Amino acid sequence: MSSENFHGVFPYLVSPVDSEGRVKHEVLARLVEHLIDKGVHGLAPLGSTGEFAYLSFEQRIEIVKTVVAAARGRVPVIAGVAALTTRDARIQAETMQALGVQGILAIMESYFSVDDVGTESYFRAIAEAVTLPVVLYTNPQFQRSDLSIPVIRRLAEVDNIAYIKDASTNTGRLLSVLNQTEGKLQIFSASAHIPAAVMLIGGVGWMAGPACLIPEQSVRLYDLAVQQRWADVVALQRELWRVNEVFARYSLAACIKAGLTLQGFDVGDPIAPQPVLSDEALTQVRSVLQRVGAL
Repeated sequence: MSSENFHGVFPYLVSPVDSEGRVKHEVLARLVEHLIDKGVHGLAPLGSTGEFAYLSFEQRIEIVKTVVAAARGRVPVIAGVAALTTRDARIQAETMQALGVQGILAIMESYFSVDDVGTESYFRAIAEAVTLPVVLYTNPQFQRSDLSIPVIRRLAEVDNIAYIKDASTNTGRLLSVLNQTEGKLQIFSASAHIPAAVMLIGGVGWMAGPACLIPEQSVRLYDLAVQQRWADVVALQRELWRVNEVFARYSLAACIKAGLTLQGFDVGDPIAPQPVLSDEALTQVRSVLQRVGAL
């Protein structure tokens, strides 16, 4: 599957894990089937909503195996690779390719800050470890070492680094990336951005946790944007933004998991020590999902 096919709505999948750390394979497979049935364009396990930082390597492998098997090649699977060391990141990337994913979402974890040289070498190493398209992931809110614009510009010259998923909340930064890379990197929005705005300036879609809960509505928004029906896009985006407003007050993974539970998917609680939602928060999640037609 070529990198040309990466566009549209890619839900960040939750990682259904029970209190003993066992992956709930049947629940995850059913969620994958549901999302594909709703028309999503791809799937992204082991993103932020997938709680990758709280999973062992063995759990990550189980999750990706389940998603790839359930997807059955109907949509591309872009698996997250995140590590503290470059060596571990290479091993993860090689493993994910061997499991049959169609792309890699490259994420940098760090405890101590890493300079631009170290950051660039980390992402280059992931790209060199695989023959798959690589999506750079940047999220300054959670990463101690972020991708600077000069580093992004240099990484855009790597043959298989073809996309960037930006969660900076800074739409101006997206325009800078587009200008600096001169079409070499395609941009995916995050839930931190307004997807309609990102599509307007040249984005190709979005990778986000809320799309797990509102896949049909998200696909509708994307289709309207592709058709350049901007008045309809804005009207739908304003309604769907209410979901983001509620989720921004709490843990995103906790909100997505709680919402999926309300929808009948027994995905379990956020992985400890993350807290579960309070009754008040759960009421807000229920209310906003009902408002947008997701319950």
